[in-house]
Amino acid sequence: MRGRRAVVFALLWGGLALIVLASLAAPLLAPYDPLAQSGESLAPPDAAHPFGTDLAGRDVWSRVLFGGARTLSIAALSVALAVLPGLALGLAAGYLGGIVDAVVVALADALLAIPPLLAALAVVALLGGGAAPIALAVGISGLPGYTRLVRASTRAVRALPYVEAARSLGAHPAGILARHVLPNIARPLLAFAGVTLSWAIMSAAALHFLGLGGDPSAPEWGAMMAEGRQVYRAAPWTALAPGLALTLTLLLVNGLAGRLGRE
Repeated sequence: MRGRRAVVFALLWGGLALIVLASLAAPLLAPYDPLAQSGESLAPPDAAHPFGTDLAGRDVWSRVLFGGARTLSIAALSVALAVLPGLALGLAAGYLGGIVDAVVVALADALLAIPPLLAALAVVALLGGGAAPIALAVGISGLPGYTRLVRASTRAVRALPYVEAARSLGAHPAGILARHVLPNIARPLLAFAGVTLSWAIMSAAALHFLGLGGDPSAPEWGAMMAEGRQVYRAAPWTALAPGLALTLTLLLVNGLAGRLGRE
């Protein structure tokens, strides 16, 4: 049973790594310029264009590769903007308690009261469209949930005997957090970071789908799905290709997060 779980875990990691590497190597793997017309409009899949062409005659396969790099980079930045501050705030609130805990909890509750997509739309409306504003918007939306998880996990570990012993011996709080708290809460935090990444990928694609991604010609999975929706009956491959890439990525990320949470 353990061997089978290890095989599944390796397959999930390998599949996600393959998608990430293919997206990063898009300039080498893509047969055409994603912005240039390389064929006739709405040409069906063939040897020259494995995923066909879109309404502007651009190669869909090339655009899927470049679009993956854009979508995943925005999502990765969003996760960093949610996880790193959330980790610091959650550790401080959970370990120090008192007024620090009260302020952090109040801030997190205030942000949680706003629907995540609505908060993201508000940030994009204030800062304008583009990759950086979308990453900031999605990161801010994911911050309160991660902060609360870190806080709850830290409070649970802080009450354990060996942590109390370290405190009574005069160990520095930073050393206690690094040596005793973080190693014991790392697994649930990694699992939730995976869930946050999945949500960030989906949210970034959704904001691009709504036309908030800046340059509409730039390849991105959500924007490609929005474009393909207009000609779906005549050329379904224009929407199916980025949609399948997005779905497969989300399945792999969620599968890894679930495995980390159960192990």
